[in-house]
Amino acid sequence: MNQLLKIIFASIFALALFQCAPYQPEGQGVVGQITWLEGNQMPMVLEEGKKDKDTNTGTPVKRTVRVYPLIKISDVTLENGLFQSVAAKPITEFETDENGRYSINLSPGRYSILTVEEDGLFASIFDGDGNIQPVTVKENEWTLLDIVVNYKAAF
Repeated sequence: MNQLLKIIFASIFALALFQCAPYQPEGQGVVGQITWLEGNQMPMVLEEGKKDKDTNTGTPVKRTVRVYPLIKISDVTLENGLFQSVAAKPITEFETDENGRYSINLSPGRYSILTVEEDGLFASIFDGDGNIQPVTVKENEWTLLDIVVNYKAAF
């Protein structure tokens, strides 16, 4: 009898698990995290017996982020690694949380996402067509875009 109860309980539990769908947020847009990376990032030869530091992936950082319609490198002016002016107007602007995490609902389409820095705007990804930090949002899908702000890093 005890064995039968265990089988019935296990069957009900397994059935309940298969009925649960994974969490899917409504809508579509872009999610990710922004991190700050600076200083010497070059690999180093260490003396024997010394431990190599882990690869630095950056420190999470709070930032203001601007979403633009897809922009090309010819649509901006660049100075000291930062964009000083953009020919297009931003669609929206938002703040990340203290850990640099963000999610922004956007209509399906192609966008450029730039961080606001003290002396200008930053993006580090360009595609073969000259588009700046391009991201594509599809209907009912969330696109992951982690941004490493690294204009003060040396590689």
